[in-house]
Amino acid sequence: MPELTARITVQLVAPVRADLPQILVLHPAADPARLDWIQSTLRLMAVEADGLRPGGETVITRLPDVLVVQALRAWLENDPAARSGWLGALRDPLIGRAISLIHREPGRNWTVASLAEKIPMSRSAFAARFTELVGEPAMSYVTRWRMHLAATALRDEGATVAELANRFGYRSEAAFARAFKRVVGSPPGAARRTLPAPSQQTGSISTTYSSTSAATG
Repeated sequence: MPELTARITVQLVAPVRADLPQILVLHPAADPARLDWIQSTLRLMAVEADGLRPGGETVITRLPDVLVVQALRAWLENDPAARSGWLGALRDPLIGRAISLIHREPGRNWTVASLAEKIPMSRSAFAARFTELVGEPAMSYVTRWRMHLAATALRDEGATVAELANRFGYRSEAAFARAFKRVVGSPPGAARRTLPAPSQQTGSISTTYSSTSAATG
């Protein structure tokens, strides 16, 4: 089967962009069923791009998202390089659960103790393991994730500082604004004017599907 290569531009949050290799090389021997499905998706995209059929633009727009998710899943499950950094932390059954809780309820009044209780782990063991796997303390990650979401809301929703302070559990607009400036580097008002559009925050992934066992590309 010939090699298929796709270069796809997708919007990725900073931790994902930092941990991903520039090229994902997936081999059929690692996960034959999934890679066969990915190759079929690529062919479908090519067929849709060649024709002008009703709904073709919607298909071409949506399929790359599905393709990237499948490619990332295959890489996470089979490549040793995916077992370190932020993506590696997601694979850890305990710390991965903590990250999911933070992402699911970013406005909750999280503390090291409350996160450790949810896992469950001792507070000291959780704090040490989170920092070791993620690369920063749990509460620093909570704040950074909130500010990532806040920056997106400022740009895409036109949210006010008061709305964001309430959404992410800050007692005052001033407390939120201080946290935002500390993480982002500028106050919310200035950031609203200078944050790049979504197209400027994307990462480009070149994904190679090889029929051989040697890495190519």
